[in-house]
Amino acid sequence: MTRPQLSDLIDTLTPSMELQREHVLRARRGRERLVAPGTGAKAKLTPAERVLVTVLHLRKIAPMDLLAQLFGVTAPTISRASQEVRPLLEAHDHPISASTARFRTPSDIATFLNHSKIKKAC
Repeated sequence: MTRPQLSDLIDTLTPSMELQREHVLRARRGRERLVAPGTGAKAKLTPAERVLVTVLHLRKIAPMDLLAQLFGVTAPTISRASQEVRPLLEAHDHPISASTARFRTPSDIATFLNHSKIKKAC
């Protein structure tokens, strides 16, 4: 997936993610909101980060623990993001296939990126 494709995917899914979040919050409260949107606890991940971690998780590039470490959150936060975004990917007909690349530690990613930069320079 290229950066423009990922950007388009994020732009496509963000409105649906916001509607879904409002629906969940309304159901949890049992009524409409009494205060203005934007108040209360802030989400740990931005909508763009939620889509990105879901794509990385579905591609099986890294385990949830590594994704959590990279994004500065917990593994359950990554799991919840994936559970919320996955149905939206399916609804918008964006299948995500598994990758052959696998990373277990941040140093694995750094090594891969350094190796990629060397190949591009040659």
